[in-house]
Parts: sequence; structure tokens; C-alpha cells
Amino acid sequence: MNERKAEIVGHHRKTIEFVHSLHEVSEETWRMELGAGQWSVAEVIGHLIPWDEFVLQKRIPYLFTNEQLPKGPEATTLNNASAFKSRNEEKSATIRQFVSVRSNLLNAIHEISNNRWKEELLIGQTRLQLYDYFNGLAEHDLHHFAQVKRVVQHN
Repeated sequence: MNERKAEIVGHHRKTIEFVHSLHEVSEETWRMELGAGQWSVAEVIGHLIPWDEFVLQKRIPYLFTNEQLPKGPEATTLNNASAFKSRNEEKSATIRQFVSVRSNLLNAIHEISNNRWKEELLIGQTRLQLYDYFNGLAEHDLHHFAQVKRVVQHN
């Protein structure tokens, strides 16, 4: 496996392990806001699920075709809907769904051949390599997971 692909695969494995470990946090911590007026741990984890589904369904299948990439969802609408859903469902359901969808994404990434990781993609008006696309998503994960870890470690 090429180094860049291995890095992204490793990241996704770690995220699955981390979210799975959140089964151990109390319900109070799970529902706790990251800061005043911010999302809760539940909402942060829940909002990642539809974005993973989007990448699985509307990005990966189109990346190496001549077809136009489907338009991305409106972020605020998607985030608000997913936050509402995770606010109102059981912790175990949100965690289970995250682990399932992220595992599917991990499998799809694993299936991308090694030689594709340096190919240039056009996403909207932006040209970037496949690694850069997935690394940007990983940085988004890490930002949110750092927030979640601060709440979990202090409770």
C-alpha cells in the first residue's frame, strides 16, 4: 500500500476506534456541549455520518470518471438535520451508525488502487490530488475529535 493511502486508511481506522470508545462515556458527557452555545459530543459525531455517506455515494464513484461530480449538499442544512437527529437518538444508535458508515468508507478507500493517489482531481474549481482531498477530510475529523476529547477528558 502506498504511504499516502496507508496514512488515510490508518486515520479512518483510528476514528472508528475512537468513536467506538465513546460507548464508555456517560450520557451526561455525551450530551454535553463542547462550549457555550456549541454542539454536543453527540451532535459532533452525528454530523460526520451524512458527510461520510456523501463521500461514499457522491464523490468516490465519480472521482475517476469523466462525469461531472454531483453538487454537494448545503452544509448548514445537512449539519442542522444531522445534529437534530443525533440530539434525539440513543448514544448507541449514533455510535453504531458512525462505525458502520465509516467502516464502509474505509473499505471504499482501501479499494482505490495505489496508483490513483497522486492523480489530480477537479472538485468544483479546485485541482488537487486524491490524498489532499482525503487529508482535508481527515483534518476536519481531527479538529472535531480534539474538541470531543477535551470534553470527555474533563468529565
